[in-house]
Amino acid sequence: METRAPFAVIGGFVLAAIVAIFGFVYWLNNTGGLGPRTTYHVQFEGSVPGLLVGAAVLFNGIRVGEVTELGLAPENPRRVNATISVASSTPVRTDTKVGLEFQGLTGVPVIALEGGSSTETAAAVSTLMAEPGAGQSMTQAARDALRRVDAVLAENAGPLKDTIANLKTFSDGLARNTGKLDGIVAGLEKMTGGGAPVQKVTYDLTAPRDFGPVSKTIRGQLAIPEPTAVAMLQTQRMLFSPAKDYPGFGDALWADSIPKLLQARLIDSFENYDVAHAPLRTSDLGQPDVQLLIDVRRFRINVDATATADIGLSARLVDKNGKIIASRLFDESEPLGQLDPAGSARAFDQAFGRVAKSILNWTIQAF
Repeated sequence: METRAPFAVIGGFVLAAIVAIFGFVYWLNNTGGLGPRTTYHVQFEGSVPGLLVGAAVLFNGIRVGEVTELGLAPENPRRVNATISVASSTPVRTDTKVGLEFQGLTGVPVIALEGGSSTETAAAVSTLMAEPGAGQSMTQAARDALRRVDAVLAENAGPLKDTIANLKTFSDGLARNTGKLDGIVAGLEKMTGGGAPVQKVTYDLTAPRDFGPVSKTIRGQLAIPEPTAVAMLQTQRMLFSPAKDYPGFGDALWADSIPKLLQARLIDSFENYDVAHAPLRTSDLGQPDVQLLIDVRRFRINVDATATADIGLSARLVDKNGKIIASRLFDESEPLGQLDPAGSARAFDQAFGRVAKSILNWTIQAF
């Protein structure tokens, strides 16, 4: 007897399997499965490139539904209306932000919902407004930006052309003055302490020694305070009259500021004459009997005619009651062999030697 195949049973089984597969795929692609759904209308101002019915709806990055309908708004050609169906448990609020995101390498568009702080649900207001420009892709944003840049360049073509021409003129000027620029940069580097350190050369004065035998000693205690001087003379640099920078003098310094150097070498001069009765600094004494007050009037290189080292001092002997015992001006000049730091220091040394002897002899006679 011939066996009859159960075609009806086989067909039914195949149809059931197909329905089960479609149902499983539908459940897999929808977070809410077949549970309760809520429908919202979304309005986009502008294009939504690539958005299709069935596209995913994400809430804070999690899939909660899909797009069920898309259409154009008849009353506004720029508006796109979309209907989304999301799981009823999705916390959509009236201030929930709506945007469009592009995922994957191919840039598949999905509707993205973000939080919201309002406690009022969107059930009463079922229409959500997308943010302006929400449908703009990165490509569109780049195109719009380039379009704006192109418009700005077109509007400012003349000024840009002038600017480029000025830059060319400036660069040509720099090229012509490269040597001067190198000198300026080297000077700045030197001024700020950069580059190789520059060795400073210091010069000192010599206290005279050849006074011969002591003929008269100083009675009482004599003190020599630090000489007074205007601010210009409170320096270690060699000064010029008229004031001017001369090559080679930038790195030449006195061993101390001019007033302190004169004080130290005058005390040395008195010590070389009679160390037992030599004066001290005011800070080393309580109340001296007499003070030798010095005011520095000149200590400079005069280059008006023949270069000379000029020293001018004003001296006063004042007792402990503030009475002036004697006063006198001392001026000495010494021609320079050549205008350089070493030659200038030698000339100052010789002029100071004569000044120191004159002050010492005058003090001994007056005190």
